[in-house]
Amino acid sequence: MKNTFGSSVALTIFGESHGSAIGAVLDGLAPGIPVDEEFIASQMDKRRAAGALSTARHEADKVRIVSGVFGGKTTGTPITFIIENQDTRSRDYGELAYKARPGHADFTAQEKYHGFQDFRGGGHFSGRITAGIVAAGAVALTALRAKGIQIGTHILSCGGVWDRTFDNYKEDISRLSELEFAVLDDEKAEQMKAEILRAKQNSDSVGGRLETAVTGFPAGVGEPWFDTIESVLSHGLFSIPAVKGVEFGSGFACADMNGSVCNDCFSGGESITSATNNSGGILGGITSGMPIVFRIAVKPTPSIYKEQQTIDMRTGQTTTLTINGRHDPAIVHRARVVADSITALTLCDQLALRYGTDWLADIK
Repeated sequence: MKNTFGSSVALTIFGESHGSAIGAVLDGLAPGIPVDEEFIASQMDKRRAAGALSTARHEADKVRIVSGVFGGKTTGTPITFIIENQDTRSRDYGELAYKARPGHADFTAQEKYHGFQDFRGGGHFSGRITAGIVAAGAVALTALRAKGIQIGTHILSCGGVWDRTFDNYKEDISRLSELEFAVLDDEKAEQMKAEILRAKQNSDSVGGRLETAVTGFPAGVGEPWFDTIESVLSHGLFSIPAVKGVEFGSGFACADMNGSVCNDCFSGGESITSATNNSGGILGGITSGMPIVFRIAVKPTPSIYKEQQTIDMRTGQTTTLTINGRHDPAIVHRARVVADSITALTLCDQLALRYGTDWLADIK
């Protein structure tokens, strides 16, 4: 449904990068779930631009909740989050009304909306719209934590520098929640920052990979075939601007393994586990009770300050373009909280479909 995602717990996003406001509507969430506005603000801070690693466009990103919350808890009716745009500089985009930026949706938006789209700052296609996802995701994360479900994402690679993978899931996820630049190895974090700054100095940008882990999630959630956990998570994750790839567990590396290595052998006891987790906690599209683990590929920021070849959309002729304005040399570090948020919203929806909407709030 275009701008709406989810079945039982559904998120609708709205707004444009340089419009008066952006936001989201979260519908179907159980009544009685705490809404911690301080936690929402802390999640927004993880997405905000800050310092030399990000764009010079610094928005306050103060979230105003105008419905669906009373007395600090959800009412069960739609929750509306509104975030005002205050630091727009639309004059930087005058030339882009007819010149398509390489790597952006300018040309495809023109083909679909015939010139009626708001092109300033990418309009509705801008990564700015993810702010509403993060606000709504903070409420979903709170609901999941009350059920013992934890979600954490780190920068696995950026600019050719690799972080270590998850080791002790619970400890690593807890540590990531406190980090502004979400890298598990401090030395690798500094190397990544240096690569981002090097790209910036060269009027260029870099991409990276994010790795997400979910612990405490129950077995038996999901559907076979068309609505597998992988399918619905991928649907949400591919909606994040700049995401070009998703893999679960060992992903593409499984293609080079023997079955004897790839298979996750079960162990019994108080709980059923497996010695390895090449499946990423999902078998037959249904959760196994092991940590859900996946990685996403985030392409380099397409807005760079080098001259590039493009087209004039009025004439269809080849021309050149040099982008001005304020842009990120990398967005992977800001995207990690968006990955957490999409994951939380997707899993809340799946749990509501499996156990009923009220399960998330322990309503008797």
